[in-house]
Amino acid sequence: MKNFLQLTRHTGNTSLFLAAEMSLISILQGLPFHIHAEGLRGTGKTTIMRSVKQILPKISRIKGCLYNCDPEKPHCPQHAMLSPEEIALIGTEEIPTPFLEISHSAKIGTVAGTIDLSKLTNPTHPEAALLPGIIPQAHRGIIFVDEINRLADTSPEITDVLLDAMGTKPGRVQIEETGLPLVEVPVSASVWAASNPDEEPGPLAEIRRQLSDRFDLVIPTGRPSTPEEVVEILAMDEPLRRNDRDISPEERKRLEQLKTNIEDIALHCDLEMPDYLTNFLANLYINYNIESLRALEAIRQAAILHTCLRKRTQVMISDIITVLPLALYHRVIPATLTEIMNTVNNNRMIENEKKKEGPAFNLPRLFQQKQGAPQQFTENTPPERAQSLRDLPESALIKKETKN
Repeated sequence: MKNFLQLTRHTGNTSLFLAAEMSLISILQGLPFHIHAEGLRGTGKTTIMRSVKQILPKISRIKGCLYNCDPEKPHCPQHAMLSPEEIALIGTEEIPTPFLEISHSAKIGTVAGTIDLSKLTNPTHPEAALLPGIIPQAHRGIIFVDEINRLADTSPEITDVLLDAMGTKPGRVQIEETGLPLVEVPVSASVWAASNPDEEPGPLAEIRRQLSDRFDLVIPTGRPSTPEEVVEILAMDEPLRRNDRDISPEERKRLEQLKTNIEDIALHCDLEMPDYLTNFLANLYINYNIESLRALEAIRQAAILHTCLRKRTQVMISDIITVLPLALYHRVIPATLTEIMNTVNNNRMIENEKKKEGPAFNLPRLFQQKQGAPQQFTENTPPERAQSLRDLPESALIKKETKN
């Protein structure tokens, strides 16, 4: 399998690389960021997402904890009530950031949790205990689901568990077994998914709209658009097919450097959305009747992450323009998304005006309108106070001389 740096970036997959890196930064900051790649088969969605395992930094956990308890914030049933001194006696260990997959053959107990048979059948000290499933074991990491549209169609029980895990940040998971007390565990894990909307059973938004809305971003992944990009991909594939292509020392060094950069960005990125951009998003929500407030939360989080990734210190309208179509792709109809993007792009000069005029610049003014059909903004739209010549009275157009 190609490593993360060997994968060819082209116009069809650039947004997916960007979303994956933003999500990874957010994970290291302790805040889940869910992404879903949609595209035709063979566009590399799954390959790109799985390759991120090679650049996952390490995290510190309480030694042996299957729930990946942060030593400073223990949350699992075994360690949540322990004092710092007791945790120190247990010790800590470094492990790679979890990257676990939910397959289509998985059972509900495998995903959420079930009875720990090894402890139950212990001949010397049998005890009834729970074994956490994939979701609680992915705490502080990533859960990957390939062909999530098929999973949503064929496994409604697992889909319900995912909804709980993704419903809030952090989410939660309930582990239930007959004869044992109910265990509810908080889970801070990012869900990554891939699907082909053109194959059965169809797009996720049509199968389980509730689950689709849980994803912060949906990234349309396309084919390479130029012959040069195709040639580059084939050139990279040929040595791998012959099994004579390994990671060079230079590439390994670059992977380690990328890990370090991501950790550094996550550690030092502490930005907030400026008030004028928050007002901007609020007016988009009202004037375009966007159904879910999660859309605004996703845009805000993604814009901040994009700013961090670019190593800038202030969120700008350009950051919002970059992430806006990915956050709204699955939440509004294409015509509305096109209208919103035209509006934002036609008024991109706002950012420059704000720099000139300072915080007093009133961004929401561009979106103030009566409730009803959204106003159309085009390059030919006249100023708000302008009147068409044909609507003016004749006396205002021509100054006639009067005879005395």
